Amino acid sequence: MQPTGDPSIPFPSAPEIVDNALLLATLPSLTVPHFLAPVISYATTHTRKRLIIVLFSRHFNVHHKKGARKKTQLTLTFPEIQALPHTEMWDAVQRILTFTYVQATKIAQEMNKVLMDVDVLLKGLNEDLEEEVARGVDICFRVSGDAIAVPLPESISFLRQSYLRPGDRTDSQFATETGTPSPSESPLPSVYPVTALGGTFDHLHAGHKILLSMGAYITSRKLIVGITDDALLKNKANQHVLEKLPTRIQKVHDFLKFFKPEIVADIVPINDVYGPTGWDPDIQALVVSKETIGGAEAIAKHREACNLPALQTFLIDVISATNMSLDHDDADWLKAHKLSSTFIRQWIVDNNKQEEEEGKEEEKESQAVNQ
Repeated sequence: MQPTGDPSIPFPSAPEIVDNALLLATLPSLTVPHFLAPVISYATTHTRKRLIIVLFSRHFNVHHKKGARKKTQLTLTFPEIQALPHTEMWDAVQRILTFTYVQATKIAQEMNKVLMDVDVLLKGLNEDLEEEVARGVDICFRVSGDAIAVPLPESISFLRQSYLRPGDRTDSQFATETGTPSPSESPLPSVYPVTALGGTFDHLHAGHKILLSMGAYITSRKLIVGITDDALLKNKANQHVLEKLPTRIQKVHDFLKFFKPEIVADIVPINDVYGPTGWDPDIQALVVSKETIGGAEAIAKHREACNLPALQTFLIDVISATNMSLDHDDADWLKAHKLSSTFIRQWIVDNNKQEEEEGKEEEKESQAVNQ
């Protein structure tokens, strides 16, 4: 199929709802891309099952391995020099991911598409986009006027191309925000060989994906993910629709393979707050959310008592379906208001009940007609 659509028109030529869609966009800076809000909204509205959003930036450029020789500033190519240290970009990248996920999640929930999958991928301008990203995709949404500066896989060229008009770009191009980095000396390494994080990861949602993405983003070799074992979840609300451990492990594995396939995803069941951080001396960094900062403090005390190296802790904001960052000192309040698996399980129960009631009504009507 030949690509269709014209960059000069504001909306797709075929605006029907599709099962799976791809959205490609270039970020001109590392400020929050507010100009993408109408684009993300439209793409989410017209997608039923899965929306993959790929964000390109020169700041996401990768350092390609060149044998065993030590890399210095003089051996870096110009695109590699444009890449900023990942730890230095922590705040900026987290804001970009959070904004993108919240924009899509808000629309999906408003349309009662709570189980719709949204995946965000970060790509540099000096790396290839995998052919597989277009597998099973029905349409590719593009931003009018955005000539993506990398060759795209042939599989994408065969998709319908629909161009969307962006919002005002002024803020994204010229404004600067606290935490938006510029090249400078950083006291932290760009990435850590081994990073750890943990969670329940039931019905993998945007909050989980931001946590996993940021953990993978600052990791060069292995990301250890502790997943709460089934035995500790017996008191969870609507436990009968909570996903079993093998399902949760598989979904986390699949997402990490999609986001950063070059690192090892070491996914292990955990039965306490520590998991591998309680004994593994090879871990250097820990990623936690604001609501679980107490767990990070417990881990720090435990590692100190066991003469294990201290971990560099990185903090993830707690989000809701409409808010990029819930700011509150009370961990219980954050748990009650965040985007959560508890909400998703309740939606599943309510939706199943509604479908069951509608089925009974249809059966009654059918019986009445036949009498």
